[in-house]
Amino acid sequence: QVHLMESGGGSVQVGGSLTLSCLISGVSNPTRTMAWFREVPGKLRQGVASIDSDGETTYHDSVEGRFTISLDNAKSILTLQMNDLRPEDTAEYKCAVGASWARLNLLGYNDWGQGTQVTVTA
Repeated sequence: QVHLMESGGGSVQVGGSLTLSCLISGVSNPTRTMAWFREVPGKLRQGVASIDSDGETTYHDSVEGRFTISLDNAKSILTLQMNDLRPEDTAEYKCAVGASWARLNLLGYNDWGQGTQVTVTA
């Protein structure tokens, strides 16, 4: 059974940085894609960044150049480094494990963490 647990959220001022971590266990599919999504009440869950089993990354246009996704296979930790944060980055961030083709497609993901809140203040 897949288990995902996020940490690292918090409150930060505009222009600041945060690093989110997701501890992963129970993933047996070697071709899976892992990703970070974010959710704001009343809006559809949005894919932020993904990394597939070949290490290929995909980013939402709004975070390209500011966010970096990485996976430490030895420690089973998925990380999202977030720089130059903006108020519109405020959301609950969730890590997810999905199909090899999933990239930022919400429909490709079945396993989710509980989420960690990120708040960016002016």
